[in-house]
Amino acid sequence: MNLMNSIRAICCATLFTLGFVSVTRAADPAATPTSATRSVAGTNIIRIIAGSIEPVKDEAGQLWKPTEGFDGGQTMERSSLEIANTKIPSIYFSERFGMTKFGQKLPNGKYVVKLHFAITYDGITGPDQCVFSMDVEGVALKDFDVWKKAGGSNRAHVEAVPVSIVDGKLDIVFTPEGQSMTISAIEIIPAP
Repeated sequence: MNLMNSIRAICCATLFTLGFVSVTRAADPAATPTSATRSVAGTNIIRIIAGSIEPVKDEAGQLWKPTEGFDGGQTMERSSLEIANTKIPSIYFSERFGMTKFGQKLPNGKYVVKLHFAITYDGITGPDQCVFSMDVEGVALKDFDVWKKAGGSNRAHVEAVPVSIVDGKLDIVFTPEGQSMTISAIEIIPAP
């Protein structure tokens, strides 16, 4: 067993022991298990479900970590929704709403932060009912209307925001515009 396979085995066993992933040994020893983090040029893709206390394996086989890194707000889970505009609807079955900020420690560098949204609450029936602003590591998104961005309820929208981390942490600040903020998931992808 070479050094990389030894390190991979130790890391996977640690994640399994901590309950983050369940690992199935692939027939090809060079294959990497699908997980909530996947190595890309020495860094990891981080996938977090904003409203679930359990990890979620999506329809593409990607594992999303349970909610972490948020300040404030509440979570809501809904099952068996039909969500349009996505090939991975299961990540929109839960949400966090009313949060004030999100933080994630990261190595300094360039990333693309993908913010996943869908209106699944039947109390929101049209535009201008879920509007808020966000500051994603210094990139301002003002008057963000999830309904308008997604094109209605039960429709996914992904907002991709390129950022540069210089202080070892991704910071997202959510500011209400009279209504509650909502988010379904966050992906943090190292930029090439």
